[in-house]
Amino acid sequence: MHSSCGAPIAALVLSLFFLAAAAAAAPTAYEVIQSYGFPMGVLPIGVTHYDLDASTGKFNAYFNGSCSFSLEGSYQLRYKSRISGYIYKDKLTNLTGVSVKVFFVWLNIVEVRRRGDNVEFSVGIASAEFSVDNFFICPQCGCGLDCNNLAEGWKRQSLRSNTLVSSF
Repeated sequence: MHSSCGAPIAALVLSLFFLAAAAAAAPTAYEVIQSYGFPMGVLPIGVTHYDLDASTGKFNAYFNGSCSFSLEGSYQLRYKSRISGYIYKDKLTNLTGVSVKVFFVWLNIVEVRRRGDNVEFSVGIASAEFSVDNFFICPQCGCGLDCNNLAEGWKRQSLRSNTLVSSF
């Protein structure tokens, strides 16, 4: 004879298994970048997955395809389908896959640093610094921060820059 109490026990075990799996779910790329001191808006919406070697800081973040957008009409950014580099507290180094259009030339952003209330982007020979307030919202591929479906009630402000151009 089969016992009818087996089904409820199996359901309970499966429920506990799924709850444990959900609790152990890996953090998102946006949560990881925040844990290293960066605002989530340094990554555009659309990271599908990532890998991180916490012992070395080596990371890769993946998008479904390349991603480009303009910010306030003055900066054009492009992310390849895979970006990589090394992440440390307040510092992204050896960055590949991210570029910015300066005048008519695309330059690779090779390093990003958090400096207090600012975020500094370096293309190697020069850098520009912006208020961290500009990066609380993630830009969206295609439209940047000028999208109809970004967080309601968020008041868009001009990109606040503490532009510091320096040579290395």
